[in-house]
Amino acid sequence: MTHNIILDPAAPSGTGTQRPWKSLDSLQGKVVAFIDNSKPNFNHLAQDLGELLVKHHGVARVIHHRKRAASVPALESVYADIEANVDLVITGSGD
Repeated sequence: MTHNIILDPAAPSGTGTQRPWKSLDSLQGKVVAFIDNSKPNFNHLAQDLGELLVKHHGVARVIHHRKRAASVPALESVYADIEANVDLVITGSGD
């Protein structure tokens, strides 16, 4: 007798601890961070976007973090810096 098992690939909801997300009213005076996943060319895009955010949207400061590789998470120090100092995070992938 064969038993078929159906697996659900979705993660159960409510298992992590998350703070409620809240939108920003404006980018004026905010600190924006980029997390670069180390794929080719994202660093160029992040640099250009950061400059545009400062010039045209009043962003106070842009922070750039770069992961060692696309397949690994960012270092805990990156998350700590973001939690302590950043209002908005943009993650990306290049190629």
